[in-house]
Amino acid sequence: MNLHKSDCAVRTEVINGILLIEINNPPVNAGSLAVRAGLLGAIEQLAGDPKLSAGVIIGGGNTFVAGSDLREFGQPLQEPQLPGVIAAIEACSKPVVAALHGAALGGGLELALGCDARIALTGTVLGLPEVTLGIIPGAGGTQRLPRLVSVARAIEMICSGERISADKALQLNIVDAVVAEDLKAAAVAHARSLGTRKTRIRDLTVPLIDAALIEPAERAALRAGKQRPAVVAAIKAVKNSLNLPINEALTLERAAFEQLRLANDAFALRHQFFAERDAVRLPAELQATPRPVRTVAIIGAGTMGTGIAICALDAGLSVILLEQDEAALERGRQRVVDHYQSRVTTGKLKAEVAAANESRLNPTTDWTQLVRADLVIEAVFEELAVKLEVFRKIDAHARPGAVLATNTSYLDVDAIANATKRPQDVLGLHFFSPANVMKLLEVVRGSQTAPDALATGMTIGKLLKKTPVLCGNAFGFIGNRIYNAYRKQCEFMLEDGAWPEQVDQALEAFGFAMGPFTVADLSGLDIAWRMRRAGAATRDPRERYVAILDHLCEQGRLGRKTGAGYYNYPDGKKDKVSDTTVRQLIEAASAQRGIRREPLPAEAIQRRALLAMVNEAALLLCDGVAQRASDIDVVLVQGYGFPRWQGGPVFWARQQDRTALEQDLQHLAASSGHGFTVADLSELLNS
Repeated sequence: MNLHKSDCAVRTEVINGILLIEINNPPVNAGSLAVRAGLLGAIEQLAGDPKLSAGVIIGGGNTFVAGSDLREFGQPLQEPQLPGVIAAIEACSKPVVAALHGAALGGGLELALGCDARIALTGTVLGLPEVTLGIIPGAGGTQRLPRLVSVARAIEMICSGERISADKALQLNIVDAVVAEDLKAAAVAHARSLGTRKTRIRDLTVPLIDAALIEPAERAALRAGKQRPAVVAAIKAVKNSLNLPINEALTLERAAFEQLRLANDAFALRHQFFAERDAVRLPAELQATPRPVRTVAIIGAGTMGTGIAICALDAGLSVILLEQDEAALERGRQRVVDHYQSRVTTGKLKAEVAAANESRLNPTTDWTQLVRADLVIEAVFEELAVKLEVFRKIDAHARPGAVLATNTSYLDVDAIANATKRPQDVLGLHFFSPANVMKLLEVVRGSQTAPDALATGMTIGKLLKKTPVLCGNAFGFIGNRIYNAYRKQCEFMLEDGAWPEQVDQALEAFGFAMGPFTVADLSGLDIAWRMRRAGAATRDPRERYVAILDHLCEQGRLGRKTGAGYYNYPDGKKDKVSDTTVRQLIEAASAQRGIRREPLPAEAIQRRALLAMVNEAALLLCDGVAQRASDIDVVLVQGYGFPRWQGGPVFWARQQDRTALEQDLQHLAASSGHGFTVADLSELLNS
């Protein structure tokens, strides 16, 4: 046994005539320049040594290759590139086996597809997620994958960024074998069994049996991918595998990759990728060992409470679901049961997993059960008096050292914490509805929250498969504070000359999942109306206040649930239509304020809405509500439908001319009236 290049990103070791090529680029063995150069050198070593009969490429540490080095994508690319490495593997007269474990994603899977065989360890995850980063596979993924799984299935996998298990990959012929242990030995044995036989995927013919399935797969991918350029390019590249020689198709694939990697979508999506990775990290001064959590108590078995319960059950935790009466408790329990039954019926969950999850649910009306909980999450009505009463009861029954969390969306976490004798154990965990679907979790730090309680909140967020973002304790935290400024500006535009459908259409054209007035109708106008009435006594009379929503609610138009809000919903249908009653209310509001209505182009609507978000983002960053500017983009993308391919309001602002941005903010302040504070953009744009 000989060991070479132990200090490099790629190490080689000879095992009985087989060259073991180990990638050593922790933590995820990203396919950096050093890795590519090392692989190329190792393949040259394999080809040039007559004593070697085959090679095995394996990842050191916990993974194979979890993708390329994304930091390189915005820079001039350096040789060797991955296509060149794969070409060398294919040109080598000796077979090369890829030994996969952990993750084989993006360039990692493309590297494996360039080998002659693939052996995977149980638990390995495989996929080509490039489209989710605004690019396409650029090292043969669009050509080799369809030769194994068919064109239609390749379109589905590549355009969605789907990740599949090793067992699924075996079913699809992407891997040749799956082993439960000793991956290295299995791969070396397989390499030896190949002798001198090369089995290149490039030599296979694309299966034609699914020709009728290609068009439906294409339509579905375009619809799900919002017809973004990367989706369109990926479909075209995969379809090239049907009618072009592979070398020509590979050249076109690489050209599309090169063009897309320098486009705005790719820069924005890479920004969001790194922002999400940073968001889950606490600053050094707050880092602590989290408290262990095995049992979670959730107070409130409504839609939010049961959604949180499902998240905790899915994560393997035991859940105490507490309600004030048996009827409400039974409704909540049934929601959980119905959820799991639906998942089993649709084939998304195995029946035994659903049964195991349900078995860990403990519904109760007995407050003394809280003593068993490591974490207590309050999810009751959004009213301070109600929450204060609940936290007094929590304080009386929860065990010492338990972390106590409020799911408030707006309220003062310190006021809630002070209802207990242990404010150091209290924090905010702001889930988004539906809690078992939405990825965002705002973790709110109170003035007395202990570092280990805060670390517990962040750790629980990751355990529940959320993206936890640290927030300071201020009205609306990050997301609702910015959304409130955005919604208010959209209401101003109604008075200034726009109609609800014009505002919604303009912002949906920008990429928002839904416009603000469609969102308001969906969530119910009475929620905002209740909050407005609660704050009416403290509202500054000089502040510009749009009463259109109030008038709609006074007429019983509470949104989709009542068949009318900003829009009409005939026969209770999802489809909405504009309404003369709403137009009359808007025109009356304009007249009362003495505004001469002027049409607003879509571009003006978009810019005003975005400027309002950027201004509020700068204010809360200066106030310390967000610890880093990129966290704001994570919150808006993950929780509020801001288009990922636009990066977030901070990323958008950094693409604008600063002088024009600051001038437009002054104009926005003038039209918004008293109470609009123009933010200093320095920290937002430069941090």
